[in-house]
Amino acid sequence: MDKLPLTRPYFDQEELDEIRSVLDSGWVAQGPKVREFESAVAEYLGVRHAVAVTNCTAALHLALLALGIGPGDEVLVADYTFPATGHAVLYCGARPVFIDIDPLTYNLDPGRIEESVTPKTRAIVPVHTFGQPAAMDSILEIADDHGLAVVEDAACALGARYRGRYAGTIGDVSCFSFHARKGITTGEGGMLVTDRDEIAAAARHLAVFGMTAAWDREKSSAFAIPEFTEIGYNYKMSDITAAVGVAQMRRLDAFIERRRELARIWDAHLDRIDGITRPFIDPDAEPVYQSYVALVDRGVDRNRLIEMVMAEGVQTQIGTYASHIQPVYRSHDRCDRSLDVYRRAIALPLYVTLREEEIDAAARILARTLGELQ
Repeated sequence: MDKLPLTRPYFDQEELDEIRSVLDSGWVAQGPKVREFESAVAEYLGVRHAVAVTNCTAALHLALLALGIGPGDEVLVADYTFPATGHAVLYCGARPVFIDIDPLTYNLDPGRIEESVTPKTRAIVPVHTFGQPAAMDSILEIADDHGLAVVEDAACALGARYRGRYAGTIGDVSCFSFHARKGITTGEGGMLVTDRDEIAAAARHLAVFGMTAAWDREKSSAFAIPEFTEIGYNYKMSDITAAVGVAQMRRLDAFIERRRELARIWDAHLDRIDGITRPFIDPDAEPVYQSYVALVDRGVDRNRLIEMVMAEGVQTQIGTYASHIQPVYRSHDRCDRSLDVYRRAIALPLYVTLREEEIDAAARILARTLGELQ
């Protein structure tokens, strides 16, 4: 078979038309198209504020800063996540404390939270792993008991629901990604969303060097030289980037439904293949399958499996990382279940233009290769 990639973004004439409109306008930095993209996301989720930035890591950094997280503070972080989550805590001068996961959902285990709460703990960052929402009701209850803020890392979960509520609308503030592997993409890009006015205002201010945004000054009739009131960051999204996002948002629900259809096809195949277990779905969750991540049995060399199926033209990848073992954190936290999932998880091809017959062919290669490895 021809090489089957792990992921492939989908674009058509709508994205080109939106980009052309921005180029023709002459305003390509942060401006009206960014505001349009923010409005589209805010309206979809039903939140008061959406702040577009360069990537989800920037959004997480701003969210923590807006909550006043700083040196000496501790932030509880789901361990099984891309290290951007923990890095955002380090950027604030705080310390990430990694919490083990539920091995079925890959999400933070609420039962492991309270044992890690100390007088220095200020916030919890649950991750909606691969687009499946975490157990937010339990997390919020614990956060309320201890006076902790909740920052949802919803990087993979735009459009996912937990007990009928959109992921990213449940905590104090939430962050989404528009990286190339996400449900919709702008290449790179992120969004902070919240219903709290003060968080949105702080994040928007800090995202533009701690000054008034250029487009806001452009709309004003009065001349004013901006002042820099605090250390801010250059986290602005451009109108060119936002133009792609505006077009992609129109297709979000269709993309989600297609991913769910493809996941069901993969499920049917994996149920018949020895040595691998399909993803578990929490009955309280409606996932969006940003990635389709299965678990190989203990004793299967996952890394060798990735190499062998790649040699036959099927690109796969690890799920994500066990953060506590990454040297940068110098962590002494124990997250045994996260470490086990990290070693056994495999992401299989999933994207909206993937065809059923391609999954069929990839599944045959996967089954044969697993047979050789067991």
